[in-house]
Amino acid sequence: MSVTTRAASPIHDLIGVGFGPSNLALAVAVAEQEATDAGTVSALFLERQPRFGWHRGMLIDDATMQVSFLKDLVTLRNPASRFSFLSYLHSRGRLVDFINHKNLFPLRVEFHDYLEWAAAQVDDLVGYGQEVVGVRPVTLRGTVEGFEVITRGPGDRLTGHRARNVVFGLGLQPRLPDGVSAGPRIWHNRDLLRSVEQLGDARPGRFVVVGAGQSAAEVTAFLHRRFPDAQVCSVFARYGYSPADDSSFANRIFDPEAVDDFFAAPEHVKQMMLGYHANTNYSVVDIDLIQDLYRRVYREKVLGQERLRLFPASRLTSAVAGADGVAVTVESLTTGELTRLDADVVVYATGYRPADPLELLGELRAACHRDEQGRLRVERDYRVATDAEVRGGIYLQGGTEHTHGLSSSLLSNAAVRAAEILRSIVASRRRPLPMSRDSLTPAV
Repeated sequence: MSVTTRAASPIHDLIGVGFGPSNLALAVAVAEQEATDAGTVSALFLERQPRFGWHRGMLIDDATMQVSFLKDLVTLRNPASRFSFLSYLHSRGRLVDFINHKNLFPLRVEFHDYLEWAAAQVDDLVGYGQEVVGVRPVTLRGTVEGFEVITRGPGDRLTGHRARNVVFGLGLQPRLPDGVSAGPRIWHNRDLLRSVEQLGDARPGRFVVVGAGQSAAEVTAFLHRRFPDAQVCSVFARYGYSPADDSSFANRIFDPEAVDDFFAAPEHVKQMMLGYHANTNYSVVDIDLIQDLYRRVYREKVLGQERLRLFPASRLTSAVAGADGVAVTVESLTTGELTRLDADVVVYATGYRPADPLELLGELRAACHRDEQGRLRVERDYRVATDAEVRGGIYLQGGTEHTHGLSSSLLSNAAVRAAEILRSIVASRRRPLPMSRDSLTPAV
């Protein structure tokens, strides 16, 4: 199949692959760069979704953000930006109301609306409905000067877009246990709201939720409220939900300066820091939600109607989906006792894994350097370390926890991270890319 690349097509300074919050922050930084600098930056962002969306399946109406609104797309980079969350509130006529609310953590649906509001203002930089299927080198006399990003659009048409640098913001992919596949009765929490809607008028009798983190607790609370006649069983390996450490000193692990400290640290110190502070982000739950779930469990015990049933220190050993439900077996890790349940739906809130950019890089993978554990080597400016003949930049927004720490893909540092990547790209500008006809229609 051939790829169409028009000779008159622009050669961008950067192409962003994916358009979640991280690359949205970069697009906003590009827009503000154009507004303030004499030399403009040419950028294109490619997104397979038809419009902006970020974890839409978990936009539960009462779920709140776990980071301060001040850690929005811009404030830590440019507090005076017109793209700030406060500017958004002003435009929506809710600034005074939000101030009176006395809360640093907005509703997740509100923050998503903010992201959509910002995305609409940089819409000219984004190609929606464009799935990136490959990235190939553009070479001149044996040197990779840039890249051609291949997209599949409507009608399966393949189109090439050229840039000196490519920035991967691929986000996260749902993680399910080995041997488990999603289906009509087995869900990952990413698809919660859509899957619930597809139930229609059905009245499930029992849900089983697997996981101990924030998402698992939110799913449990949501299903318990949404289906008042159903039993909700929560299965997790911990003895109880563990609270997230959001104390002031612990939160410093997400500061921009902490990235410098982590990057410069020896490998054993990096592992120590990740271990010490995992409870700021992984398999932990906001204390208010923990208390709410406990109140529900206790109230139902008092009333003698136990719809919310917890299986702590336990694991799901099997979940066999059939036409009428899912046959579930829960094993107690302390006693070995097996409990068999007939469920209508099993929801796995078992986390995510970073999407792998190497799957798109083709022959360029061999030029990317790895460490002793096979992980990509990434420089402080989020640029992948490559062979010397690769002069174009490959940048990562995500998948850099091993080099940059816990905030490597989180909103906490999105604004600062975008500024660092853009600064690096501007500093490395070089001569125009070759546009020879020889490289226009390779196999993909």
